[in-house]
Amino acid sequence: MTAASLAPAFAGIIKSRYSVRAFRPERVPQALMDQVFTLANCTPSNCNTQPWMVHVASGEPLELLRREIPPAMMRGEITMDFPYSGKYHGVYKERQGEAANDLFKVMDITREDKVKRNEAFMRNFIFFDAPHVAFLFIPQEYGLREATDIGMYAQSLMLSLTAHGLGSCPQTSLGFHADLVRKTLGVDDSFKLLFGISFGYPDDTAAANQCRTARAALSDNTFFHG
Repeated sequence: MTAASLAPAFAGIIKSRYSVRAFRPERVPQALMDQVFTLANCTPSNCNTQPWMVHVASGEPLELLRREIPPAMMRGEITMDFPYSGKYHGVYKERQGEAANDLFKVMDITREDKVKRNEAFMRNFIFFDAPHVAFLFIPQEYGLREATDIGMYAQSLMLSLTAHGLGSCPQTSLGFHADLVRKTLGVDDSFKLLFGISFGYPDDTAAANQCRTARAALSDNTFFHG
């Protein structure tokens, strides 16, 4: 099989991936998860260091986090290994606003309805009812260079999930309670939590899953020299 013959398959996979915000309850078989995560491990990294450390929570450990994180969030008990302000400017803020508006529109939530908007936000912390969450950690002695490797790993993982008929949602919000995640999953303090990816079988009937966000034109962010 030539590289050119793979292009349509790749285009189909990457264009069909979207952030899933409602999942069906059934768990993904372990054998299928093994396939998905084995493929994600093919991700390139600086000097082949493969600095990602992934802990997948399912079953009772995940349900414990689902019970404990929302009230901790409501109490303002946030412990982040990598601070994040959530503030953007210029065109980046415009894109952030457009994405939120697109999502709330399909969910029939108005700008004025602060209660429903907050309820939608808090669903982050019950993992959108996903049966599995992959928490991505980095050894504490590493920095930005290795974090970019883990970003590439996350993309590989999400595309692998899509290729196998599964859905996912990358969530920086799942790094808000790093201490609680480490304690629940028995992760050593020498590993720092970057973010999490909720995954499972998408609930195709959910309004939130009808949202598709726009992408910038190629000329807006890509420049060819020479």
